[in-house]
Amino acid sequence: MSAVTGTAPTTATAPLTPTVTGGLQTLAADGWTVTWRNLLKIKRTPDMLIFAVLQPIMFVLLFSQVYGGSIRVQGTDYTQFLMAGIFGQTIVFGATFSGSAMAQDLKEGIIDRFRTLPMSPAAVLIGRTNGDLVLNAISMVIMIGTGFLVGWRFTTSVWSFLGGVALLLLFGYAFSWVMALIGMSVRSPEAINNASFMILFPLTFISNAFVQSQTLPGPLEFIANWNPVSALVQAARELFGNLGSAPVPDAWPMQHPVPTVLIGAVVLLAVFVPLCVRKFQRISSR
Repeated sequence: MSAVTGTAPTTATAPLTPTVTGGLQTLAADGWTVTWRNLLKIKRTPDMLIFAVLQPIMFVLLFSQVYGGSIRVQGTDYTQFLMAGIFGQTIVFGATFSGSAMAQDLKEGIIDRFRTLPMSPAAVLIGRTNGDLVLNAISMVIMIGTGFLVGWRFTTSVWSFLGGVALLLLFGYAFSWVMALIGMSVRSPEAINNASFMILFPLTFISNAFVQSQTLPGPLEFIANWNPVSALVQAARELFGNLGSAPVPDAWPMQHPVPTVLIGAVVLLAVFVPLCVRKFQRISSR
């Protein structure tokens, strides 16, 4: 009697914890495996990293050395003003690799191969966006070095500087899920390039990345002040200590850029992660 009574509760409750833990461990392991695959792909095709870095370096040299003498910003030096905009542009443009890679994998049938493996559908997307995060981090290191070469400096504490870098990477990671969804929605890898430019060019150039938003015409000034990229750039300038005495627009995102970016990143992840997973499951089930 006592032996039966002692074993019954163990049989009823034991499977619960291993199932949950095993599911999370499997997702983490699968996600790391796909992340490593994407990192090896960057290693084997270094031109991907080279061109990802050359473009922002070109913008730094073009605006700071060629146009910098003719562009005036109120309250600060243009090079100090410019670098946060270049960082923001680099992060946003870097997120496009998730979209183009997903479109390329669909074209080459890699997704069909993943479907035959006992792995979580979310792991493919996690690995893809993690690859973008690493690529953006490498780009940031190179861009920071480039900024120091042209005279840029941060004037806040090291912790504030690292917080600014982390905020940029967080927004880039969240935005990569948006691009991953677009990459799974287009019909060819070539189409993702056109779709990306139609989204990214207005986001980066109708913003405060390269000029102060108050110098733009009325409607464009309003758009720039509420542009999420403007909030990201303004937050970076604030955390790097590059605002100087420049006037801050009255729009809420410009007055509170750091909370705006944090809220925006959380919203992007909350909306686009489930959408991406569902889209990937529909594609995989065809």
